[in-house]
Amino acid sequence: MPESRTHQPRIFTYAEAVALLPEVRKLTERARSRVEAISSAPGGTAESSRATDEVVREWAQSIIDLGVEVKGLWLVDFDNGSGYYCWRYPETGLDYFHSYEDGLGGRMRIQ
Repeated sequence: MPESRTHQPRIFTYAEAVALLPEVRKLTERARSRVEAISSAPGGTAESSRATDEVVREWAQSIIDLGVEVKGLWLVDFDNGSGYYCWRYPETGLDYFHSYEDGLGGRMRIQ
């Protein structure tokens, strides 16, 4: 297995995060589709579990490579220097913000 790369998360303006969101969404949709295909295949073996884990790892690394932080399954944060613009699949836009301390539970809609 290739060695995991780590990238320094970057600081995003709202406009930069919105501009990158379509790529994040595309990568997420592709990975979710692959996981669904694995899950719907007959058998449900340890091999399918490993395959699912690999898809999720690849997805997470592709998001990290963009400078975006992965906070959970299909959940990402764009650091803005004072907190995060927060997106999770299947949201259509970048509509939420939360502080560094509050996390997902403290999400507030961006007006």
